[in-house]
Parts: sequence; structure tokens; C-alpha cells
Amino acid sequence: MADSSNGTVAAALFDLDGVIVDTEGFYSRFWDRIGKEQFGYTDFGSSIKGQTLENIFSTYFSCRTDLQEAIVADLDVLERDMPYEYVPGVVDFIAELKKAGVPRAVVTSSNRKKMANVYVRHPEFRDMFDIIFTGEDFSRSKPAPDCYLLGMDTFGAGPESTLIFEDSFSGLKAARDSGGFVVGLATTNSRDAIAPLSDIVIDDFTKTSLSRLSGMLSGKHSTR
Repeated sequence: MADSSNGTVAAALFDLDGVIVDTEGFYSRFWDRIGKEQFGYTDFGSSIKGQTLENIFSTYFSCRTDLQEAIVADLDVLERDMPYEYVPGVVDFIAELKKAGVPRAVVTSSNRKKMANVYVRHPEFRDMFDIIFTGEDFSRSKPAPDCYLLGMDTFGAGPESTLIFEDSFSGLKAARDSGGFVVGLATTNSRDAIAPLSDIVIDDFTKTSLSRLSGMLSGKHSTR
């Protein structure tokens, strides 16, 4: 069983896009264009955020192999060229967790090919975390909680001592259903929209500290 020196938090699990790196605007424009072209949807991007590419294909484009190939080719270019800028304050916050001995993992629906682009932009990225889970590591995509349960199991952490950082509706539902303490980031959707799925909502990490979240985590479970 994980035992961090901060006394409360045994694991911290982070989604990638919209949580660690500010990429959601790129993806929203990409998927909104496809949704409009294929279905006449105006907000397709928000409906598929947080899901693996395989899940998106099986749900919306299962009989369109040609379109799948075109999407993959366009995504490869998009993800190669994105700047992957960090969400404000996240690097310092992760450093604080590392100093306190809190195990840290990325839990993303992105694939390993995309992550290779992140590592090119940020050579230090892998050293910030103990493990990086990608969409290849779990069979059921978000909003199923499998990916976060895998993270907890890897660290031997119970949901009552796990912080989960998410931004998309699919990801927030997965985090909530895993039983962890859900920190919702209003980087992709409004604070009001994600509040029902979050234990706390933050705009970014500039005013977030381990001590604050640890206290809230303790308070949540002491009242049960």
C-alpha cells in the first residue's frame, strides 16, 4: 500500500490534455470540423473529449475505414506540430508532489505515438511522473473508470486517498465513478458545467497546493 509522507494523499492521477498541457483548443477545432462535415454537428468535439481514438472510431465511424485513415493522418500532423504548452502552475505543483513523496501518474486516452511528440517538446516530462498510462493500457475508454482504477491499483492506493485531475466530461465521470477525490479544471468547460462532477473546481494550478487539497481530502472522508 502506498504511503506518502504528506500523511493523506497516496496517489495523484492526472489526465493530460487540458490538465497538464493546454491542447484542448486544437482538438476542439479539429473534431468540430469533422463533426460538421460528417454529421452537421456544431459541437462534436465536446462530445468525444476524453475518449480513446479507437472508441471514437467504433462509436461514430465504424464502417468508414477510409475516413478513419484520413483522420489518423490529419491527427498525426496536428499532434506533431502542437506546442504542448503547460497549463499554468502545473509544473510547480507536480514538483511539490514529487518533493512530498506522492506517487504521480499520467492517465490519458492518448496513444503512445502522440506521447512521443510530447516528449520531444518536453524532454523532462517523463521524469515528472512515476508512470504514464496511455489508451493502450486499458480496454474500456473513459467515461468508464478502468483507467483510474488501474492507476490506484498500481500505486496500492485506495480511492479515499487518491487525487484525480480532469477536465472533460468523460474524464470527470470516470474519475467520479472510481471513487477518488476529483479536481476539475475549467480549462475546457465552464466551472458551472463541471462542478456537479467535481469535488473542487480550479482554473489552473497557480493557486493550488498539496496542503490545501490534502486538507479537503481528509475533510471529505471524515464526514462520511
